[in-house]
Amino acid sequence: MLSYFFELINGQVGWQGMIVAGVIFLFQAWMFIDAIRRGEYIWAVFIVIGWGLTAVLYFFMVFRASGGGNPMAGFELPGAADRRQIKTIQANIHHLDKPHMHLQLADIYFSQGKLDKAEESYRAAYERDPKDQDIRAHLGNCLARRDKAQEALPLLESVGAENPKHDYGYTLMTLAETLTATGQIDRALEIWKRVLSLYAYPRARVQYAGLLIQKKEYAEARKSLEEVINDAPFATKFQRKREAVWFKRAKSMLRTIPAE
Repeated sequence: MLSYFFELINGQVGWQGMIVAGVIFLFQAWMFIDAIRRGEYIWAVFIVIGWGLTAVLYFFMVFRASGGGNPMAGFELPGAADRRQIKTIQANIHHLDKPHMHLQLADIYFSQGKLDKAEESYRAAYERDPKDQDIRAHLGNCLARRDKAQEALPLLESVGAENPKHDYGYTLMTLAETLTATGQIDRALEIWKRVLSLYAYPRARVQYAGLLIQKKEYAEARKSLEEVINDAPFATKFQRKREAVWFKRAKSMLRTIPAE
């Protein structure tokens, strides 16, 4: 294999050899990507330096074995799983037409950023079960993201009143953000206080502080922002990555507060 490689780079093989080399390279790249996705980093290193042979070994010992004999297992285009799930749910809706099915479909569209399709499916779910908390909350969240705050408010308010901890407080936070978007600052502050009595999310603390700054209540705003900054070093790696925008915003906002 190595001698063939040296012959290739020295130009000693014809066009047929170039085709073979191209196929080997593509196969090796496929196996390398699969090894990275599976966390098989040692295999990945040897696939790179083995130039074809290790890739073949990986194919039979890891790739094919983990795929139950399916040579295409582990090789999936981005979004393929979502597309399969969407087709399955759509088929179920066609036969059964249950509200939770429309909700599942809407949640997938929402996660993909397809808010128009998400809204359509959320509304279909709401028509079939207007009392379900998840349906109301998720529809309200989607409407808020589509700048339909006035439609979103009654849905979010009803769920927040029934269950402040719905979706781990995220529904209540969306309610506070929607109230802010409609200029209802005092009501938004009340909701943020309610959120912070239950959770310590940086997203809540920073936006709560932002409203306090608008009202020139600097001492309380400074305290809230400093809590975010002081807690940042103790957050998990996942939390730091997810909340990075709020940690950064807290530092920026703190600099805007006038000195005492």
